[in-house]
Amino acid sequence: MKFLHTMIRVVDLQQSIEFYTQVLGMTELSRTDNHDYRYTLVFVGYPDQAGAATIELTYNWDTNEYDMGNAFGHLALGVTDIYAACEKISTLGGNVTRQPGPVKGGETHIAFITDPDGYQIELIQLD
Repeated sequence: MKFLHTMIRVVDLQQSIEFYTQVLGMTELSRTDNHDYRYTLVFVGYPDQAGAATIELTYNWDTNEYDMGNAFGHLALGVTDIYAACEKISTLGGNVTRQPGPVKGGETHIAFITDPDGYQIELIQLD
């Protein structure tokens, strides 16, 4: 088996695409519009990471909000300089909800941001 993607439902597709591409530096990899069932699927990811997992942004044309629930945790991205990444994300209008620093009881540096729909994204400092 191979991990392929994570699907999240979004309310404003263009705003979500702009966040993942302009703030997080991903690329729109593919898009499918289904007119019969009224939804659009957009896959975003890093094109230089062939075969890596992607994010599927699912936009249901007739849905204006979702209940986030409490079962989903977060997405995670590895970064080479967590402090510079958070500064850039803030400059580009992203929402840093936990400033970078060591994880409680450990040495790994992490930070948290949220996307336009409120999904949490953990940034983890790569060694």
